[in-house]
Amino acid sequence: MDPKLLVTIILFGPLIGAAAAGLFGRRLGDNLSRGITTGFLFLSAILSWVVFSKWTWGGLEPFTITYAPFIHVGDFVSNWSFRLDALSAVMLVVVTTVSSLVHLYSWGYMADDPSKPRFFAYLSLFTFAMLSLISAADFMQLFFGWEGVGLASYLLIGFWFHKPTANAASIKAFVVNRVGDFGFALGIMTVFWAFGTIEFAKLFPLIKDAVGQGWDFAGGRFNLVDLACALLFVGAMGKSAQFFLHTWLPDAMEGPTPVSALIHAATMVTAGVYMVCLLSPMFEYAPVAKHIVVVIGAVTALFAATVGLTQNDIKRVIAYSTCSQLGYMFMAAGVGAYQAGMFHLFTHAFFKALLFLGAGSVIHGMAHEQDMRRYGGLWKYMKITALVMIAGTIAITGLGIPGLEIGFAGFYSKDSIIHAGFTLGEAGDPLGYFAWVIGVFVAGLTAFYSWRVAFFTFNGHARWTSEDLEHHWHNRDHAHGDDHGHAAAHDDAHQEPDHGGHEHKPHESPWTMLVPLVVLSIGAIFSGWFFEGQFIGHEQHEFWRGAIFNAPTNHILEHHEAPLLVTLAPLIATLLGLGYAAWMYLVKEGLGARLAAKGGPLYTFFYNKWFFDELYQATFVRAAKVLGDLFWKGGDQKVIDGFGPDGVSALSVKVGKGAGRLQSGYVYHYAFVMLLGVAGLLTYALVAWSA
Repeated sequence: MDPKLLVTIILFGPLIGAAAAGLFGRRLGDNLSRGITTGFLFLSAILSWVVFSKWTWGGLEPFTITYAPFIHVGDFVSNWSFRLDALSAVMLVVVTTVSSLVHLYSWGYMADDPSKPRFFAYLSLFTFAMLSLISAADFMQLFFGWEGVGLASYLLIGFWFHKPTANAASIKAFVVNRVGDFGFALGIMTVFWAFGTIEFAKLFPLIKDAVGQGWDFAGGRFNLVDLACALLFVGAMGKSAQFFLHTWLPDAMEGPTPVSALIHAATMVTAGVYMVCLLSPMFEYAPVAKHIVVVIGAVTALFAATVGLTQNDIKRVIAYSTCSQLGYMFMAAGVGAYQAGMFHLFTHAFFKALLFLGAGSVIHGMAHEQDMRRYGGLWKYMKITALVMIAGTIAITGLGIPGLEIGFAGFYSKDSIIHAGFTLGEAGDPLGYFAWVIGVFVAGLTAFYSWRVAFFTFNGHARWTSEDLEHHWHNRDHAHGDDHGHAAAHDDAHQEPDHGGHEHKPHESPWTMLVPLVVLSIGAIFSGWFFEGQFIGHEQHEFWRGAIFNAPTNHILEHHEAPLLVTLAPLIATLLGLGYAAWMYLVKEGLGARLAAKGGPLYTFFYNKWFFDELYQATFVRAAKVLGDLFWKGGDQKVIDGFGPDGVSALSVKVGKGAGRLQSGYVYHYAFVMLLGVAGLLTYALVAWSA
């Protein structure tokens, strides 16, 4: 089949499914709506793997399809297009594979939800927007997809819109992302102003000649390429939840668990990483912007890992691990190892989606309880879920044996990023050593909090009772943060069936939820080993074919011998984190709870997420409220309305009341007024004649 036809079907299939379920869901019914959307997603996923295999082993060459004009105003030209290269081929596989499995998983997880057509329509709409983003041939379509996934994210986070927390989380995600998107839009404007085009194929060859050009502003001179890249990276910070613009991601867990896996683990949050790698021809000539990327990525990785140590909501722990892993990806791009960043994006999609969906399986089996302090001893009730989550835990911790090159997916991709940081340091940039130290330290923290989730959930004694589970099944107000937050009118739909007085116990999930978990676990185990050669190994040049640009001075991914201790450092840190978690939650069970009860400044600092929410509330939110009240009450009500419509109407009322007092109804009053008028006219005539 013609590859151009294949990618067209891949792109528009999810849109057709979204339109069918969204517009005709009530007529089609639940089963047909989710069947259509899921069918189109699996079709797109299968075709994406066909395209990816043809790209990798079949010699498929890059191409661009132009479907229709988008915006043509003077020199500003943008078309609806599909750009296929190595980057978009990788992202096609990531997006459609995870999305199709999430669709199937949602058949079981959302089985009792009364709004299934709307949910599946939103999922497919998100997928279409993400595909538009990754296939863009210019900044305008990239921005369209960028805003499209933002809209779909807002709809999915607030899917249970009757819950105040879900509404607040969706608005928070929308507002924080608008801050990043403002910088992104300024970056696009800067590119067009400086180069006269937003089309990637025309833009990238112009970058090298622009090196050294500057922009004079406010008494300073700014490097043009650095300025454009820094502004574009602000957009990536918002979309990928990097430090300062990260606060929306943990709250986004208010959406259903499949949403967390699809949007906030494997696809949308990686859009920023994808954009930086796509713009490697620009970032390679923007040294200051690259340093910013390294610092923000490293600080994000450290921040999120420390916060993840103390959280008790199973989904929030995994959400903060997403922030941390995204930090790794940006570190890779900042040091110039774009290929390693994309490799980690690829492997991360499998094990992070696996962990999120595995957490959803636990939540489902525990009557929608999300607090890990009420778990424990679930291994014997949920063996398949436990096994796949352990596989995901090994993958995210990057456990493997250097030298023998044996390990799960995260070992190959994360170790390559850490090693790239050390290589940059050896090349003379001390920021590389900073990235290496942070990378190794965060690897230890990642191992600790990841195994903490596994041990806390599946091992130890049960910290729940059958009465607790029964309470959750029948508690209509969802006091413990029920992930399914349906309206009270629909609570009967997801109560556990009456088992004739039998005790309520944790239970394994249905096959529609387990099959995606098993498939994702295969990717979490083998994707790193299988694709290492294509992404960062001996076949990388044939695989990438110019989709990622490395300047002639960039030798980061070339094979460099490092000291044995440097090579083993990530493994040592990972084993230390694993050992400490095992000692605290298995050998000395209960020690973690006792330490948490004592509190302490460091624990309090981490538990409260470095107090960023409080800081933003005290500064930006309150300042915005004060400023809004000033403009509203002072400017709008008192000045504009006071002197405008309200003032005019008030004056009219006063004049009318005054004039009304003259209308007494007595004839002699009117005669007296007429007499005054005649006297006035006569006086005027006499004065005029005398002159």
